[in-house]
Amino acid sequence: MQVPVQITFRHLDSSTAVISKIHEKITWLERFSDQIISCRVVIEKPHHHHHQGNLFHVRIDLRLPGQELVISRGPPDHKAHEEIFVTIRDAFDEARREVEDYVRRRRVEVKHLSSPPHAFVVRLIIEDEEYGFIRTEDGRDLYFHRNAVLNNQFDLLKVGTEVRYSEEMGENGPQASTVEVAAKKNGCFRVA
Repeated sequence: MQVPVQITFRHLDSSTAVISKIHEKITWLERFSDQIISCRVVIEKPHHHHHQGNLFHVRIDLRLPGQELVISRGPPDHKAHEEIFVTIRDAFDEARREVEDYVRRRRVEVKHLSSPPHAFVVRLIIEDEEYGFIRTEDGRDLYFHRNAVLNNQFDLLKVGTEVRYSEEMGENGPQASTVEVAAKKNGCFRVA
């Protein structure tokens, strides 16, 4: 965590046992994501209920890249939240679920963003050196060598073949470092 944990007590005295339990729960929470930037925890005893006892409220504010998660565990209708450690447990269980959802969403976003771009072969030179050029979606022509084509499929390439590629900077400018032939099946392209 980049920022030290902040723990605030409202309408009740600070407790080293509670502080220790919160630090334990935060360490546990960090096992689910190492991207937690900061964590603020507020523990309060909002009302004095003569018939129900003292019900506790815990609020956890977590900052992660691109998002802030707010978990609030207030006194429900039942008496479970008369015990401060039960309230803390329930709040951190909810925080874990929220962090896991965040991690799943980020994986989908990263996976979507990291899918290799598509291009088409526009020229092949098969004489001495065996290389070619692909045209990217943004209209650039990138050089590639036979050795950059995966699965020894250079001989299958023809002008117009759809490929996926990875780009890197070569000696003479941008080039395709890996080229993967895409095959058409049932109207959809898949990796061959």
